[in-house]
Amino acid sequence: MNTAKLDRETEELKHEKISPDVGRLIQQGRQGKNWTQKDLATRINEKPQVIQEYEQGKAVPNQNVLGKIERAIGKFIVLYKAL
Repeated sequence: MNTAKLDRETEELKHEKISPDVGRLIQQGRQGKNWTQKDLATRINEKPQVIQEYEQGKAVPNQNVLGKIERAIGKFIVLYKAL
């Protein structure tokens, strides 16, 4: 297998990450309730690192986690992909 083909296949297998806009929305919702990342994580039964990754745009979207965050912060989060 040549390296160009391997690079293309590796590129195709990359997971989409949370957009920075979604991370900011989560952070604003959390701060609006005067919660730390740890506070939010505790409320949704996740590790603080999960909240940090979502807020920094490093997380791979998980609908279950996003649903828990939405309910906790009281904001609707829309994921979209630009065409």
